[in-house]
Amino acid sequence: MTDARRPTGPWLAYVLKAYPRASEPFILSEIYRLERLGIPLRLFATKPAEAADRVPRHEVVDLIRATPEFLAPTLSISTTPLGSWLRRHLPRFATALVRVALRHPIGLLRALTMMTRELSRSRRSAGRAKRAFIRELLHAVELVDRLRTTPTIRHLHAHYAHGATTVAWFAASIAGLSFSFTGHARDIYADSSNAKGVLRRKLEAARFAVTCTGTNQHMLRGVAPTATVHCLYHGLNAEFSQLLASRVPSDRSPERFRILSVGRLVRKKGFDILIEAAALLRADAIPFEVVIIGNDGDHATDIRHLIAARDLGGHVTVVGPQNQARLFDEYHRAHVFCLPCRVLDDGDRDGIPNVLMEAMACGTPVVTTDVSGIPEVVRHESNGLLVAAENPPALAGALARAFHERALMADMADAARRTAREQFDGDRLADRLAALFLETAR
Repeated sequence: MTDARRPTGPWLAYVLKAYPRASEPFILSEIYRLERLGIPLRLFATKPAEAADRVPRHEVVDLIRATPEFLAPTLSISTTPLGSWLRRHLPRFATALVRVALRHPIGLLRALTMMTRELSRSRRSAGRAKRAFIRELLHAVELVDRLRTTPTIRHLHAHYAHGATTVAWFAASIAGLSFSFTGHARDIYADSSNAKGVLRRKLEAARFAVTCTGTNQHMLRGVAPTATVHCLYHGLNAEFSQLLASRVPSDRSPERFRILSVGRLVRKKGFDILIEAAALLRADAIPFEVVIIGNDGDHATDIRHLIAARDLGGHVTVVGPQNQARLFDEYHRAHVFCLPCRVLDDGDRDGIPNVLMEAMACGTPVVTTDVSGIPEVVRHESNGLLVAAENPPALAGALARAFHERALMADMADAARRTAREQFDGDRLADRLAALFLETAR
């Protein structure tokens, strides 16, 4: 696009559920890189990040020029009586509703009709209307009202296919803008998030969708064959890329075989399978230690109980979240990185865990499972080892192999570095995303 046709002010608005989340460095880096490429944007979130997800604070947050703008806070609409919720919250949106009704009467009527239909469909699907659509319409109205101060905005982009994307979808319909979204994992697979074809309708309405694995892309194209869906890997985040270029790696200890795992303590990460595998390694008299780094999640209590039940307190350590510099050092201290991911019954899963890319970029041999998009990156016996999910003996066997076959693991570590460099260059992937956005500004 020529400079003469480029808008003179911000023409792209990002819509997020929460900001800035420590667990989403890929989103933070994406925004930073887009700004660095000369794309000015406005940044909206429906709420500030949860206290537990604000640490460690990523340095890239301070490099983002856009000032985050938070939409009006609300109580849970699913657990509060609807009449009470509306009486409490409608006054917060009254001014925005009036202004938007005057500026975009047809668009507001169109979005109200869309919301009503989605409520009806969700009621038929689950026996109870998904009242979050009401809150998301009000947030969309507020978003459109705020955008009146930036008439150059032409396109909205949301992350995750449920709440934030619904806000962008409704707002785009009200204001006559285009929108797109990035789908990740549970947000596109869980039936509870996508009842009665709402994901299909979002895909068909969007200018395009982006997702982080080829597996997801194939799934989304199956949901909406006429939609435009691009596969763009997340890429290494900006802070980690800088560490790779400038930091001297730590040395690996020659004393104990160090197994590292990183991730929030949630069931889809499979940390319980890693602990069961650790018990088998101890039975084989392998001198090892396991370090698990991450925020507590819905599996944290079970994980700690399992460590105690297997009497692995001297072998397995669980520590809290660490900043990127500390993680960089931990990857280099480890002899192997292990993440035995699984797919949960409700469809929740990882796409390609970012920590796998980070470990590979550091030359740490990887042992993981063959689920979701992981085999797109980790090729068995080429740049890592893959085992079936939910299989502690297979995982223990792969880890024992990593302990005994050091030359093979060194070769695979070199191949992993090449994979990270060739497939997960964050700057190059940001260029591709920027090109998609620039097409919308023509």
